[in-house]
Amino acid sequence: MAGTNSERQLLAEGPAVILVEPQMGENIGMVARAMANFGLVELRLVNPRDGWPNERAQATASKADHIIEATKVYETLEQAIADLNFVYATTARERDGYKPVRSPVVAAETLRAKFKAGEGTGILFGRERWGLTNEEVALADEIVTFPVNPAFASLNIAQAVLLMSYEWMKSGMEDLGAVPFQAIEQRPSTKDQLFGLFDQLEEALDARNYFHPAGKKPKMVDNLRAVLSRRAFTEQEISVLRGVISSLDRFTRKSPRGSGSHPRPSKTSSKAPKETTSDDSSGE
Repeated sequence: MAGTNSERQLLAEGPAVILVEPQMGENIGMVARAMANFGLVELRLVNPRDGWPNERAQATASKADHIIEATKVYETLEQAIADLNFVYATTARERDGYKPVRSPVVAAETLRAKFKAGEGTGILFGRERWGLTNEEVALADEIVTFPVNPAFASLNIAQAVLLMSYEWMKSGMEDLGAVPFQAIEQRPSTKDQLFGLFDQLEEALDARNYFHPAGKKPKMVDNLRAVLSRRAFTEQEISVLRGVISSLDRFTRKSPRGSGSHPRPSKTSSKAPKETTSDDSSGE
């Protein structure tokens, strides 16, 4: 699967995810995948409708086998949370009662603090069609709810797990602006390379009578150069653009590159790039 790397560290920690009477194996599999994306590993099921193990769950887990294979099944919610110290219940509906209601950010920070303190924690997610009952919510310590469209607040169970898993991951990051990889560093082009691009493009356009009428050519050239110099090109970007121009200059639509037809002679300037750069249109 794209994005997986068995050679890198597999995060496996955090609160247990408890699904109460999940109905579809596919949803359980997608929950496992969402958990794996953000480092959660412990999945508990309360009385799954189609039993366990479930082939459809395995198929939709997208290689989150370590979660599927370690999943625990319980007959009642009380049994599923008996060993935990602190539990959140997720709901999109306002409930009667005196449970504190938290945002996902606050809930994740609370779970992180309790996890570091060695406490057992969990998050309850209800049935696909109608969520958790009031009695089930009453077994939790606090409620977590998501800031969603009030007129369309229903979340798929895997979406809800994904949101909480993401907040869990964020709560452990020192820098919320950090990213796992950066763009490849490239050398900025020199002015001479930029001038070579100007010359090549202007010659190719001039050969096709682009600058018409002739009296407007100086202004048209100025406009063209202004567009191309608005940002600092890298050496690779200059190479890509000049490769594109060379290809347009040498091949026609009726005789494209690779067709076996002889290309027409290039009329590019003496500053045109070497023949190898015409392959660089992919930028790779």
